[in-house]
Amino acid sequence: MASTRIREARESDCGDIMRMIRELAEFEKLSHQVKISEEALRADGFGENPFFHCLVAEIIPAPGESQGSLVVGYGLYYFIYSTWTGRNVYLEDIYVTPQYRGQGIGTKIIKKVAEVALNKGCSQFRLAVLDWNKKAVNLYKFLGAQDLTESEGWLSFRFEGEAMRELAGR
Repeated sequence: MASTRIREARESDCGDIMRMIRELAEFEKLSHQVKISEEALRADGFGENPFFHCLVAEIIPAPGESQGSLVVGYGLYYFIYSTWTGRNVYLEDIYVTPQYRGQGIGTKIIKKVAEVALNKGCSQFRLAVLDWNKKAVNLYKFLGAQDLTESEGWLSFRFEGEAMRELAGR
């Protein structure tokens, strides 16, 4: 029987990660927002000073099976800093390909990110989810996450493109 392993991504995984980023964007109905390339992933995640870290979920075939291992999920995260609590980790993306959902792979990725966070002295593990993705919302709550929109009223904002250039005076 095949098994699942959660491991740190390698530069050679960038093709699979890029494929899954596109799948996630399609699932979230936001494909038009994907501007990143496989080359950018390589440069930004596997250089001397990486902007992000990534875990992959890999299916390891049982002894005697002819197929090789298969990357079926990922969790892309980075470290942030809170002026109130110090070190934090932010899980930007978590994704498992549809045919492998419901097997606990996403939970394993989340638990591994939590382990990394604790090992790095982080006090919080943050993430965001679209309000219509009830399965994910329910999973995060089941695992113990606090919904900050409900409990504290936080709203999320971003600057991009022309607004960011104007803000910077460019």
